[in-house]
Amino acid sequence: MLKSHEDQGQREAALATALDATAGTWLTTALARARSAAAAAPTPGPGSPTAPGRPRPIASWELAFSAAGRHLGDRHADTGRVLLLLAAAADLSTLTRLYHRGTADERRAVLLALPRLDPPEPAAALPLVEDALRTNDTRLVAAALGPYAAAHLTPHAWRHAVLKCLFTGVPLAAVDGLARRAHGDAELARMLDDYAAERTAAGRPVPPDLTHALALTGVAVPSKEV
Repeated sequence: MLKSHEDQGQREAALATALDATAGTWLTTALARARSAAAAAPTPGPGSPTAPGRPRPIASWELAFSAAGRHLGDRHADTGRVLLLLAAAADLSTLTRLYHRGTADERRAVLLALPRLDPPEPAAALPLVEDALRTNDTRLVAAALGPYAAAHLTPHAWRHAVLKCLFTGVPLAAVDGLARRAHGDAELARMLDDYAAERTAAGRPVPPDLTHALALTGVAVPSKEV
């Protein structure tokens, strides 16, 4: 599922230089376990641990995924978790399990990894993005709107995601592909104009991000009757 092994190696090396010796050793061990798990991944069958009816043992790299914050610190935990997902060649089933059982930080890492994974069906992980967009956790919303969402969200869902950012205060800089997808989108322009009118009528300022997004559409919205 990994799109670029060379890119993976570069990211691992960059993170290693930012860590102290203890954290670096922990990361090296965790990544090695993730790669071993990927290489030894069994084909599901009657005698395999993943066969129906059998409890699935938790892989050691998955435990490391959960513990990354404790070992790498808040500054590097996201990167470490993403690297673990890539080293393990996490499939959709694994990503879904880690997302739904994880903390907000762990969920964010799954979302951040999506653009760098290559599932058999490119849009198969959209339910994870859609779940994040239903939350009020601004860090999850921002993580959900990376290149994966830009490539796969439907126009309707993407427009509402842009509005969600404006409602919750997520900077539109977090929305990957904003200029490309907004250009010529008359429906988005209408929605943005309606929201601006609502705020103005309520005596509230129109956020600069809203004005910027409306300009990106390049669509002239008809003036509303007074």
